[in-house]
Order: sequence, then C-alpha cells, then structure tokens
Amino acid sequence: MATLYSINGVAQPTPSSFDVGIMMISKAERNAAGYMIIEKIATKRKLTINYAYLTPTQLSLLLQKLDVTSFSVTYLDPQTGGNRTASFYAGDRTVGMVSYIGGTPIYKDCKFDLIER
Repeated sequence: MATLYSINGVAQPTPSSFDVGIMMISKAERNAAGYMIIEKIATKRKLTINYAYLTPTQLSLLLQKLDVTSFSVTYLDPQTGGNRTASFYAGDRTVGMVSYIGGTPIYKDCKFDLIER
C-alpha cells in the first residue's frame, strides 16, 4: 500500500495526523461476591484522521466518500503490524475554513473519525 489508508480501494491524501484506537467491546457486571465478570464481545478500531490542509476538490471528494452508511477501509494496523481491511462508517466531520479568496475557499483542520462496524 503506497498510502497510509484507502477507502474502497482508492488511496486517500496523506493526513497530518492518523491515530488508531483499539476498543474492546464487552459486557461487564459484578457477581454476588463483588468480582467483576467481563465477557469480551469484539475488538473494534476507531481511526481519527486530521488534515491540516485540503484543496476544495480533495475535500469534496473525501466528504462524498464518507457520506454513505459503510465502506471498506484498508490501513496500517499497529496491533497486527500489517495492512488491515475492515468495514467502517464515518463519525461527525469538522471542516474549518481559513479564508475565501477570489471565490476559492481555503480549508484547514478537517477532522473525522472512521469507526469499525
């Protein structure tokens, strides 16, 4: 993979920061003796992605890809040490705009989470 991550097989621009959260989904409760009983249900990933700058075209294409209920993401996974592909959905997307010069917006600090289904 020549890029940090891809969506549906299409390489995405290299982000300014890319964080991988590894979440254990579990059911936990205490028994009569006060001992915690934990049932592991699954391990899921949350990718937190931030772009310091994107062109209007790059931003538009990326936001369109994220505007569906699920999609395939391939990324470098720190737990496995290799590329991993899974089904994700997009969390809230935040887009900042620095200025609007000559009819062209200049975007900064574009942030979003990709959450494994």
